[in-house]
Amino acid sequence: MQNAISKQKNCKRKHLQLDGHSQKTPKTASEEPYPFHHRPTPEECRVVRDELLVLHGFPPEFLKYRRHRLIINESNSESLTNSNSGDGKEESVLDGLVKIVLSQNTTEINSQKAFASLKSVFPTWEDVLSAESKTLENAIRCGGLAPRKASCIKNVLSCLHERKGKICLEYLRDMSIDEVKSELSNFKGVGPKTVACVLMFNLQQDDFPVDTHVFEIARAIGWVPAIADRNKTYLHLNRRIPNELKFDLNCLLYTHGKVCRKCTMKGSSQKKLAPKDGSCPLSDYRRNLA
Repeated sequence: MQNAISKQKNCKRKHLQLDGHSQKTPKTASEEPYPFHHRPTPEECRVVRDELLVLHGFPPEFLKYRRHRLIINESNSESLTNSNSGDGKEESVLDGLVKIVLSQNTTEINSQKAFASLKSVFPTWEDVLSAESKTLENAIRCGGLAPRKASCIKNVLSCLHERKGKICLEYLRDMSIDEVKSELSNFKGVGPKTVACVLMFNLQQDDFPVDTHVFEIARAIGWVPAIADRNKTYLHLNRRIPNELKFDLNCLLYTHGKVCRKCTMKGSSQKKLAPKDGSCPLSDYRRNLA
């Protein structure tokens, strides 16, 4: 009896989130945290999307997700289905969630290595669930924070097995955005940004995750007040940005934030845009705030 109670408790979210947010689930995007802040306008969003697309091209790591969205949204998808995108079959929701968990607080290269290592060591998610925690930690250690991430993954798998009888998240495809948020927020270590990423990338929903890069750019160009935090930025941008622009704009802002030192405070190991080469299309927005 005591073990059963303990397992139930483990299926609930506790303590610190991996993505740095509080435990609380973000409220619906219909709420307005900054009702008197009227930016970004739809036109601003469109212009920034187009200018970043010219500068960077569409990020190749997100192309397969973009294609799946087009297949779903376009009434005539035959040409898309037959296109030579090379992305193979659609990624499962659970694979997507674990990839996002592994991407927390590390580089993209390291998180990809961690996921590939995990899949190499454990052919199935049932194998992951039955494995010793140390074995799982060793498999994903190259991605950093191995004990914490292993605990999160184990908890998700255990809760799915206990509650659903199988280790699968495909049932989320039939849920609304708010239902998905409520469901995923039951898992320890799965915070608001992780939920938003699953919604956007794996469930093809119109959501706008706010990671460090997006958050810093949004503040730098005045899309949110200077006092904004990430949770309120998430709510504000999801209300202000048109649904049809959310996916492309989010991917492009994330990519731009990794390479432009003028728009973000944090650097990365990638080559930065030169500070005086005029190559940042967001410079006018920043100057208007100076």
